Amino acid sequence: MVVGTVVGNIWATRKEDDLTGLKFLVIEPEPTYAEASSRSRFIAVDRIGAGVGDQVMVTKGTSASFISTEFKLPIDAAVIGIVDSIEVERGDGRV
Repeated sequence: MVVGTVVGNIWATRKEDDLTGLKFLVIEPEPTYAEASSRSRFIAVDRIGAGVGDQVMVTKGTSASFISTEFKLPIDAAVIGIVDSIEVERGDGRV
């Protein structure tokens, strides 16, 4: 999973039939939670209502294509949560 910020929307009037009704967002991964090779922006499908400026959790890869229980979708990233807060314990025991 990756934590990132929604920085834009993508509109596509023509797309694969199975993608009709899905919203596409441009995600910028947080450097803290992304590997150095995956820090560039990417597109993710959103079914939970995230918007520009929201910090989100995104699943990438094969697991993203299973957001539909009916069939596998041709996607490689899906928003699975909108982040309310993040709390990370530091190595010295403080937060």
